[in-house]
Amino acid sequence: MNRKTLVLPAVIGLLAPALAACGGSGSGDGDDAIAVGTTDAFAISKEAPAPFDPAYAYDAGSWSLLRQTLQTLMALPRAGGDPQPEAAQQCGFTDTGNERYSCTLRKGLKFSDGEPLTAADVKFSIERVRDIKIKDSSGVDALVSNVEEIETQGDREVVFHLKAPDATFPYKLATPAAGIISKDDYPKNKLRDGFEISGSGPYTAEQEVDGDRLVKTVFSKNPHYKGEFKPQSDKVELRSFADTKSMGKALEDGDIDVMARTMSPEQVAKLDGSSDKEIDLVEMQGLEIRYLAFNTEAAPAKSKAVRQAMAQVIDRGALASSVYGATADPLFSLVPSTITGHANSFFNKYGDPSTSKARSLLSKANITTPVKMTLNYTTDHYGPATKKEFEVLQKQLNDSGLFDVSIKGTPWGTFRPAERDGKYAVYGMGWFPDFPDADSFVAPFLDKGNFLGSPYQNDEIIDQLIPTSRREADRLAASKSIRKIQDIVAEDVPVLPLWQGKQYIAARDDITGVEYALNSASSLQLWELGRGVSE
Repeated sequence: MNRKTLVLPAVIGLLAPALAACGGSGSGDGDDAIAVGTTDAFAISKEAPAPFDPAYAYDAGSWSLLRQTLQTLMALPRAGGDPQPEAAQQCGFTDTGNERYSCTLRKGLKFSDGEPLTAADVKFSIERVRDIKIKDSSGVDALVSNVEEIETQGDREVVFHLKAPDATFPYKLATPAAGIISKDDYPKNKLRDGFEISGSGPYTAEQEVDGDRLVKTVFSKNPHYKGEFKPQSDKVELRSFADTKSMGKALEDGDIDVMARTMSPEQVAKLDGSSDKEIDLVEMQGLEIRYLAFNTEAAPAKSKAVRQAMAQVIDRGALASSVYGATADPLFSLVPSTITGHANSFFNKYGDPSTSKARSLLSKANITTPVKMTLNYTTDHYGPATKKEFEVLQKQLNDSGLFDVSIKGTPWGTFRPAERDGKYAVYGMGWFPDFPDADSFVAPFLDKGNFLGSPYQNDEIIDQLIPTSRREADRLAASKSIRKIQDIVAEDVPVLPLWQGKQYIAARDDITGVEYALNSASSLQLWELGRGVSE
């Protein structure tokens, strides 16, 4: 085992030449495709008929596939810093108020079928995500909802007129929500059902399907691609595994070359301690967070005292260490500790876990104890340790004598629509940021039309603090507003942050570019992977 720890800024970026990781004799198909394993599950259901449509897809797994195939105007640089042009030749604000953003496209852009890509396609793509009306919205439209008008000037000029100032808009143009698609492949007013994806990105995609489930996607280098990425392999295949155990065995047996998200804590510890020099484990900075969310209109979560008492009882440090070991750290804010503007607001308010303080909170609110509730979690979306995590939460709360907690696990395909419909009073969620800025850790949960569909609304956050932070091009200057938001969240507890995770990837020792195959939002960057020489 060769252990590598990659220490970078909050952005694990995209653009510099691939660095060599060590790797082994992995297989792939006879054409030397690099085979990558994942436990991300992709399925078509009545609730989610179009998992890869950019107007619907809003999770790290789906975005991983979209990033290979859809091009965006902007992209995050590998070494950190501000977004840089990708499909665009240049972009920038053309006013002092961060309300008018202009881009010039590269010359000669084409979709993977050889058809020209123009400014009209950019306009169509982003307006479609903003305006499409679907029954079960994922909330991804919030990333472009601030766009009031898109103006095109010829085939290569695009001008975005924003409803309100937003210094983070370049970051949003680097997400798959702003992926450029063709109106010939994607209908304007409805989703593109099924698993098909097509665009102008570095790879094209061909899927292998078993019933309603996607089992493998083969990415082939797009000969028409023009952009900043430099694909290191002509072909990469992504295989979905039912669990980490089977994925790990496939890596050990040489059936796959790379094992990506999500690895179990036990698997990470085993690989870290292994003497096998044919497999590398790479540790990267991650921005994944986990939290409890509350339907603040449903009992017992509608009581702020109940939510505060839970924040007072839960021992985040014990939770993170007992379930995730060295792969996670306790989190005392929605904003991770590595992001500018982070504040330990929950620790500042509640301090160390205390049953007596929690009892006092409930007593003052005339809440009868024990408070009975169900903690809901998803069984197949955030990794194999989720059940154990909720068992630990259940024990911590019940051991206080103040709560009578049961837990219930549900598959993601059912869990997510039920959560959006307000059927759970308390439920566990994870979050991978849309982009590495504090705005991506507060607005999706607290702004109007938020990702959770939460009934909680705080006028100061929505009308003053989020708009004020977005007016600041200097993100350090936005910290004052961001910290105030975190303090309000600690007081009202519409969500309860639990832990912040690291991320890992393992590969056989002839695979290069492994250090950059996951970005900070845990999306795969398969164009970074190449095949070199075993050490």
